[in-house]
Amino acid sequence: MKILVADSGSTKCDWMVMDEHGLAEAEFHTMGFNPYFHSADLVEEKMRESVEATSMAKEISKVYFYGAGSSSEPLCAVIKEGLERIFVHADVHVGHDLDGAAYSTYSGEPAITCIIGTGSNSCFFDGEVTSEKVPALAYILGDEASGSWFGKRLLALHLYHKLDPVVQADFNATFGFSKDDIVNRVYQEPNANVFLASFMTFLGRHQEVAQVISLLEEGFQSFVDVHVKCYENYKEVPVHFVGSVAYHFQNVLRHVCEREGIIVGKIIKRPIDGLAAYHVKYILND
Repeated sequence: MKILVADSGSTKCDWMVMDEHGLAEAEFHTMGFNPYFHSADLVEEKMRESVEATSMAKEISKVYFYGAGSSSEPLCAVIKEGLERIFVHADVHVGHDLDGAAYSTYSGEPAITCIIGTGSNSCFFDGEVTSEKVPALAYILGDEASGSWFGKRLLALHLYHKLDPVVQADFNATFGFSKDDIVNRVYQEPNANVFLASFMTFLGRHQEVAQVISLLEEGFQSFVDVHVKCYENYKEVPVHFVGSVAYHFQNVLRHVCEREGIIVGKIIKRPIDGLAAYHVKYILND
């Protein structure tokens, strides 16, 4: 029988298949599943579209899924129901992406672990229990420094005609969106958070522009102020970061952390490798 470990953001999900001894056999990817936006029916539908998932479904004995939005028992139940329809012989565990991030960066000592990807959040992990100081308020009220946070500000600068001229010209040439196009995508169509976060690649092309550097510093400073400095020991323990935004813009992130006296630990793009290793060491062999 095989074990399946998953790390899911709102945009995509990485899956790692391991044998009963914890040796990695395969990896595949699907869209990300967030119970705030997705139903059990959609989880089932999209998993059935995955050739890798359906071909091995009957061999899977345990599933460990950690995902954005899976922050309470009712929300976890949505994802769990969808997965149980596919992996009919498996014991399915669904947990928060914060737990997954904490496990993926754990190196034997207490630490603060942060997620900065499509969304953002943080927790403290003492080696046994993850705990949060402030809630994640998602992309409308919170998600400081996330892809959706930066995407909102980029679009606002564009629509207010306040973007750097070079960046503005490239934006128009790359996207050609009208105001109505943007408003419709944000306010009328589903998954606005993913749409907003999709502009991070564009921002990355211009990360040497002074206005963009200033925007990045503002976002990371907001994140640190809300999600790191809330922990009394934030200057005493390592602070790890996972997620594409933290990874690709880590020079600015490190600069902000350095001036705040923060000990930066690991900065990794995706947690799946560390997450799989954690389960081998602490779960499967327990």
